[in-house]
Amino acid sequence: MLRKNGWVYGYVGIALIIFLFPIFWVMFTSIKTPVQAFQIPPVWMFQPTFESYLIVFSKQPFIYYFMNSLIVTVMSTVLSLTVGTLAGYSLARFQIKGQKWISFTVFFTKMFPPIVLVVPFFVIFRQFGGTDNLFTLTLAYTSFNLPFVIWLMWGFLKELPESLEEAASIDGTSRFGAMWRIMLPLAKPGFAVSAIFSAMNSWNEFLFALNLTGTHAKTLPVMAANFVTQEAILWGPVTATGTMLMIPLFIFTLLIQKHLVKGLTMGAVK
Repeated sequence: MLRKNGWVYGYVGIALIIFLFPIFWVMFTSIKTPVQAFQIPPVWMFQPTFESYLIVFSKQPFIYYFMNSLIVTVMSTVLSLTVGTLAGYSLARFQIKGQKWISFTVFFTKMFPPIVLVVPFFVIFRQFGGTDNLFTLTLAYTSFNLPFVIWLMWGFLKELPESLEEAASIDGTSRFGAMWRIMLPLAKPGFAVSAIFSAMNSWNEFLFALNLTGTHAKTLPVMAANFVTQEAILWGPVTATGTMLMIPLFIFTLLIQKHLVKGLTMGAVK
């Protein structure tokens, strides 16, 4: 048993090193000097410096772009969860004509690469004068978050027994009241997973933000690309921006991780 556990811990340790090494590399590079960042072989022992972070805050309006990213991420996540949960509940509880085609269409739209949708979105928004604003960027992000949320919430809500809603209806609760007070609290793990992936996709998205914004609705990933010039790549500011991009998602994941753990007991509901 000890030998088996040792192999398990060894595999887990190797996997963690593989997955975490790029993150630590970005963080270490952000606190190096420009000379140390380009040095080969890499320097592991050095005096940390926050020069790259000072460049980010002095050369770019970081707070402005941070607020743009935060607003778009929150709006698209909330909109995706609201519409996706209602759609997932409808698919899980109602026998809709053509339900199989509806579910297939939802899944099929997720298969499109984002670059295919950039040009149509740009043309449509430009016709209505909606480029370079946060609302249209939110709609674009919601379009590729929504299929995932619908499928995930459909699966979670479908696993919950309908007898819970029937018992609530006997007590005089409406269908919407039963969904709001009984089913949705039990589906919190699905909410947590949907929220994490929706927020992650919106916060880190680059392609739509690059093509659908100009100066007013620019987000942090686009700001990081400003440090890639024709003369050189400023790895210090780029990695400093990347490090600060990771922090909000890390905090958000920590705040809702308990609901992810509850997902392991979803099958025990009777």
